[in-house]
Amino acid sequence: MSLRNIAIIAHVDHGKTTLVDQLLAQSGVFRANEATVERAMDSNDQERERGITILAKCTSVLWHGKAGETRINIIDTPGHADFGGEVERILGMVDGCVLLVDAEEGVMPQTKFVLGKALKMGLRPILCLNKVDRPHADPDRVLNDAFDLFAAMGATDEQLDFPHIYASGKNGWATLDLSKPNDNLAPLFDLIVDHVPPPAAEARKDEPFRMLAVLIESDPFLGRLLTGRIEAGRAVPGMAIHALSREGKEIERGRITKVLAFRGLKRQPVDEGAEAGDIVAIAGLSKATVADTLCAMEVTEALPAQPIDPPTISMTVSVNDSPLAGREGDKVQSRVIAARLLKEAESNVAIRVTETPDKDAYEVAGRGELQLGVLIEGMRREGFEVSISRPRVVFQTDPETGERLEPIEDVMIDVDDEFTGIVIEKLSARKAELKDMGPSGAGKTRISLMSPSRSLIGYQGEFLTDTRGSGVLNRVFSHYEPYKGPIDAGRKGVLVSNSDGETAAYALWNLEERGTMFVGAGEKTYQGMIIGENSRSDDLDVNPMKAKQLTNVRASGKDEAVRLTPPRRLTLEQAIAYIEEDELVEVTPKSIRLRKKVLNPSFRKKRVRED
Repeated sequence: MSLRNIAIIAHVDHGKTTLVDQLLAQSGVFRANEATVERAMDSNDQERERGITILAKCTSVLWHGKAGETRINIIDTPGHADFGGEVERILGMVDGCVLLVDAEEGVMPQTKFVLGKALKMGLRPILCLNKVDRPHADPDRVLNDAFDLFAAMGATDEQLDFPHIYASGKNGWATLDLSKPNDNLAPLFDLIVDHVPPPAAEARKDEPFRMLAVLIESDPFLGRLLTGRIEAGRAVPGMAIHALSREGKEIERGRITKVLAFRGLKRQPVDEGAEAGDIVAIAGLSKATVADTLCAMEVTEALPAQPIDPPTISMTVSVNDSPLAGREGDKVQSRVIAARLLKEAESNVAIRVTETPDKDAYEVAGRGELQLGVLIEGMRREGFEVSISRPRVVFQTDPETGERLEPIEDVMIDVDDEFTGIVIEKLSARKAELKDMGPSGAGKTRISLMSPSRSLIGYQGEFLTDTRGSGVLNRVFSHYEPYKGPIDAGRKGVLVSNSDGETAAYALWNLEERGTMFVGAGEKTYQGMIIGENSRSDDLDVNPMKAKQLTNVRASGKDEAVRLTPPRRLTLEQAIAYIEEDELVEVTPKSIRLRKKVLNPSFRKKRVRED
């Protein structure tokens, strides 16, 4: 039986996970009586809620096609640039990839990012034009754009000679020629078997065992599981192995307790062992991590690991020290928070965790607000309480000139024609440079810009308001450039509570003319907590607990007639992007509150004077 290892790569929402669902269903992975789940590979709670893939995952199907029986290991990857670290790692495990491009939207920034990585690894992608049954699909234009992109990315002649196929992942069909309709994915399976070479490692099956760990997870019964492709030899349960770091230093010795191979959606133990070229998960080691080499005792040289792009955004995570701390979460100590962050950094190579100079907080650096938001959301669901600072970009210094460099992002925006003016005006004020602009059909314009990462922090919410929710903004890290100077994001001031207690409807009703409220009546607040946005540019200390004065003429029941405007509830990502340098987001399992770093108003004013 022959073997193929492929990755499915694409921009976000171009249909990777849906296509994998159909590949699984049509290869007979699900029995007739088994209920199939939509987007079966998105198994994580947050992935299901957000409708995006966050973690790369492996599955495997058996295909009986023209070339006989073939086992195809398929890796589903995330499409968001923030989770690009997942894509960079797993491309080393595969021998080919299917590049999915939406036949209506066409080539996007993340398509460029993942394609660049695949070409650099020497892979020869198969281009799949997905969603060709959409009303405004234009597969011929998108095919030409894709060819231009391959050429622009420096593809070799062999890579430029890529096969292409038309598909509808949702409806489960693919065809090599649009004039010949088809009702299944057999042409795609056969194309994968024909075009993707079998693993080169198969020729090394008689050498000593070697494998590079690419993904890491923990299992409650088996302990640490390290997934990767066997580069040489066989992995057999009970075999003595050791782990080597990138530099070739021995990290630990141990025995393989279990070898798990991917069979459909489940991982199954392989008692007779797995051969070179197969993708497996190995249990039995406790210290080895991503990018380490697991090998037989006689091997002393580590396998080369892919370099990972550096993080571009960082934020400070510290203990929650607000007056309401410890009431909703049970994990509040700094050592518990530190252990959880370090565990995340170990399994996610795109995240870096360092202790701050004061030793009282942790600097967490990642690819973007979404990635950091997903990490914090995961922590609050586990019962953590933390305080988070505003995200900052990670600057670098030019080694030759000593100049300060900042990350620049490639931004692509699809927006209704009537909103192009305000979008370009806002982004130009934030130091973004317009590269290209043109109609993209159906009354929409596509705008392409180069923008500093700093200017995009907190812009997403404003962008959705400006475009009445119809705009789509895509961004991906491009390169570092000299610092472009200060940027005025133009946020208004905030309303800050000046005392502790519960908010009163009467007080909030009176404050409504001052601005937009973030809290409703009867909610616990404390001195220094932000309860709303001021309609002016300065901060204002207010009393949200002030009740109506009662006299023998007025009855307290009259107070119930106050009608409040529903408060504006910020999600975690919106809150992180909203705050300024002197503010924090307090995150607990049940609440997200905004607050000033310095709670006492008299100390705050003094600090402003000192600044």
